[in-house]
Amino acid sequence: MTTILLARHGQASFGQENYDQLSELGITQAKMLGQHYAATQRRIDAIFTGSLVRQQDSAQHFLASYQSSMTIKNSRNTSTSMREPDSYILPQFDEFNHKDVFVKSDPAFINKGAIAAEIAKAEVPATRLAELFDQAMQRWHGGDNDQDYLESWPQFNHRAQQALEQVCIQIANLNLDADNTVLVFTSGGVIAAITAQLLKQSSQTAYQLNKNLVNTGVTSITVKNKSTRLLSLNEYSHLFSDGQSFVTWR
Repeated sequence: MTTILLARHGQASFGQENYDQLSELGITQAKMLGQHYAATQRRIDAIFTGSLVRQQDSAQHFLASYQSSMTIKNSRNTSTSMREPDSYILPQFDEFNHKDVFVKSDPAFINKGAIAAEIAKAEVPATRLAELFDQAMQRWHGGDNDQDYLESWPQFNHRAQQALEQVCIQIANLNLDADNTVLVFTSGGVIAAITAQLLKQSSQTAYQLNKNLVNTGVTSITVKNKSTRLLSLNEYSHLFSDGQSFVTWR
C-alpha cells in the first residue's frame, strides 16, 4: 500500500510584492514538520513538489530538518535527489492563479490603485480584503463565468486530479517497497480539489476546505490496487510543539 502525504507549503509572503516565497515563519513551519517526522520515525521514501518557489523551498527545508534530526541509527535517505529538479518537480501540483481570479471578479481591480483605494475605505482593511477575495472565489467556483479565466475551476480541478494520477505513476517508476510513504508539497487549492473529489463533493466543498487548510498541514491518502482513499485531513499537530502561534492559513 502506498501512502501519499499532501502537505500545504509553509506560510508565504502575504502582502509582499512577491507572494511566492516563504516567510521566516513559513521556513520554521517546514522545519518543524521535518523534526516531527524524524522524532516519530515517520518513514518518507520520496518527496515531490509543484514548481512554485514556496512549494520547492518547503520541501528543501523539510528534508534538511528531517535528515539532520534523524538519529544515525535510524537514518535513511529518500529516493528523491533535491539536486535533480526533473526527478521531483510536478507542475500539476501548482496552485491556481490567485491574481487572475481576483482581478476577473471586478473590472476595476485590474488597477492596483483601485484595489488599494477600495480596501483603504474599510474600517478594517484586512477584513475588507478577505471579503473581496471571498467574492472573487465564489465567482470562480460558481461556473457562470468560466470563459473569463486563464484557468477556470473545472480546468483547475481536472489538473488537480491529474496531479494525483501523475504522482502515482512517478511512485511506480521508483520501484519502492510494497508499503511506502511519499510526501508532496503543494498548495491549498490542489489539496482541497483532490479531497473534495475523493469525498464526491462539489466545488463549494472544495472552497470551504481550502479556507481551512493550515500551512504545512498534511492530508493523507492511501492507494492500494488502484483504489484511492482519504485517510486523514489537514493534520498539523507538529505546529503545537511551541504553541498555537505557529498555526497560519496563508
